[in-house]
Parts: sequence; structure tokens; C-alpha cells
Amino acid sequence: MREKDSVAAYFVRAMIHRLADNPQRLAAVLEQANIDPALLDQPTARVPASAFAALWLLQIRELDDEFFGLDSHGMPPGSFALICRALIQEPDLHKAMRQCLANFALFLRDFRGTLTVRGKRAIISLQTRSTDSDVSRLGEETFLVLMISLLCWLGGRRIPIDRADFRHARVSLTDDRLLWGPNLTFGAERTEIEFASHYLRLPVVQDLASLKVFLRTAPQWLVIRFRNQHGLASQVHQRLRNSHYSHWPTLQAFALEQHLSPSTFRRKLEREGCSYQEIKDEVRRGVAFEQLRHGKASVGDIAEQLGFQEPSAFHRAFKKWTGESPGRYRARFQERTREGNGADSA
Repeated sequence: MREKDSVAAYFVRAMIHRLADNPQRLAAVLEQANIDPALLDQPTARVPASAFAALWLLQIRELDDEFFGLDSHGMPPGSFALICRALIQEPDLHKAMRQCLANFALFLRDFRGTLTVRGKRAIISLQTRSTDSDVSRLGEETFLVLMISLLCWLGGRRIPIDRADFRHARVSLTDDRLLWGPNLTFGAERTEIEFASHYLRLPVVQDLASLKVFLRTAPQWLVIRFRNQHGLASQVHQRLRNSHYSHWPTLQAFALEQHLSPSTFRRKLEREGCSYQEIKDEVRRGVAFEQLRHGKASVGDIAEQLGFQEPSAFHRAFKKWTGESPGRYRARFQERTREGNGADSA
């Protein structure tokens, strides 16, 4: 893990929440992790990922709980390793994720996740019993970070999230796109994440040897996940995101820009858990979500911008991504924005 990797200070709050009423203990733990206490009042400030990982381990020992005291029952130390040992025995990600959710339910009382597969879409929904809004908010994000991170690790690849909805509202962070993808909504009716169901057919590629390595580095890995900010996949993503679809290079041309052969270029992306085509598709989805949420371009103009020869082709693709038409998606998001503005003015 590179030292320049960092995490928004907002995510520190989940781990130190239980120490909020004990300033002395909190100060001592933050000092051990080498985190400036002043950053806690600046949710968008950055904390080195190494310090975040150190705090993760310190708090598990301090609280005797691998879920940081955010649940009324919690997870005794060793629970996470026990769950992972069961998951590596499963043949594919579908069975592994169902087993994962069932195993977490053995420990947690206030957070229950369910997996639903609807054709080409897979949805992990989260039901929360906590009546404390702060605990509920922090617990939900922690739970889903664990779920999607474990899914990526078990499959040995990056799995893009096509939709993430949270019931709570909070400040927007630069980490959000990295963690939850471009189609993120706060203040939604329910908390759930959605991704393409074909990923569930992937085999579980981890074994006991790789599990031992994973458990030694789990905090760092869960922070950075397969979203390597400095890897080749990230460079490809940024290059495509910052140019019009008509100017996107072919795989061969991109490999040449990187001074790589096409075969080496493919292998490097595969090692990061993706392919050139998957990154292109992910960028197209991200631009579509962003334009429909915040832009004023017509659906036809967005379709053209994304390289669809006909608006009808864009409609079909978007419905495949989200289960609804681009027009309905835009109207629903604008409705929610108007309701939020009305609440603010009230």
C-alpha cells in the first residue's frame, strides 16, 4: 500500500464512535494510530490509509468488537476470520455471498443483509433496527463496505457497483465514487447496492493460503480494495472519462500510448481484475448517470455523446443497467431533489 493512499476522515468516525464520550481514551487511540484529532471535525480531510488501517486494528482490540460497537451484539475478535474460512469453501460468488450474509446474521442483531437476483441484476439490501441515526448511518456503510470488498476478494477481481442507495443523508466525499460507483443516492427509500448478476457466477478463487495473507492485511485491503487509485485500470478510466467517446483509443492504440504490447496491456488489466471493455462500459454508465442527474442534455444527445448510434439502443442499455428508462430515472432523481430542496427551505 502506497503512503500517498488516503481515506476521507469521515470514515474514521465509524471506528471511534463508541469512544466519543471518553475523550481521554479517544485521544490515546488516535495518537497511537498517528491521526490528528482535529481532522475529525473535517469529514472531507484526508487520513493516510496506513493510519486508518492501524486505527482499525487498535479499535478491534480496544472495543473487543470487529464491528466497532455499532451493533447491539457485535462481532467478537475472530468472527471475521471464521466467516472467511467458510466462504473460501463455496464454489462460486453467488453461494459465497448468501453464506456471507447468513454468517454475519449469526453475530449482528441490528443489521441484516439479503441478496436478491432479478435476471441480470443482483441487489444486496440492508435492513437496520438501530434507532440511533448516527449508529445506523455508520453501521450501514461499514456493513456494505465489508460485503462488496469480500465479494471482490473472493472473486479476485474488481466488481463495479451500478447503483448504491442509502437512507441517510451526508456530505459528498471524493471517496464515494471509488467506493460506491457513479450512481449514488443519499436520502433514498432503502439502503441497497446493485451490480450485474453475472459476477455471481464467478468461481471463488481464494484458498487457505491466500486467506492467511488476506487476514494479515485485511484493514489495508478493505480500505483500498480493487480500486487501486494508481494502477493501470485507474489510468485507463481517467483517460476515457476525460475525453469524448469518439476520441477513445482502441485497445491497441492505448497499449501503444503506455509503451506496452496489447497482450501485456491485457494481462496487466486482468491482474487488476478487469478488462478494457469493462472499463469502457463502466465509464459510459458513469457519464450517463451523471448527465441524467445533473446535466440538461436531452436523452438523445446523451446517447450520441456515449457512442450509441440510436437513442433506442441507449434506452435498451440503460434499462439493462438500472431496470428503468433514462427518462424515468431522470424524473425520479429530479423529484427527489425537489423534495430535498423543499425540506431544506422548510
